Amino acid sequence: MPKMKTHSGTSKRIRKTGTGKLRRQMTGRRHRMEKKSSRVTRRLEGTTEVSKTEAGRVKRLLGI
Repeated sequence: MPKMKTHSGTSKRIRKTGTGKLRRQMTGRRHRMEKKSSRVTRRLEGTTEVSKTEAGRVKRLLGI
């Protein structure tokens, strides 16, 4: 059986923490920033945890 390859698109976007949680960037900070209020852009800063429903699929893509 060949080795399983990591999904490179997912590996660029999601990081695994030391405790095993999956962290991702918030969406909506790439373009059309002029329309968004400062309050919204500040709220979208930082990272958030991948939801439980998506965690299994992401782990499979990452080979975890």
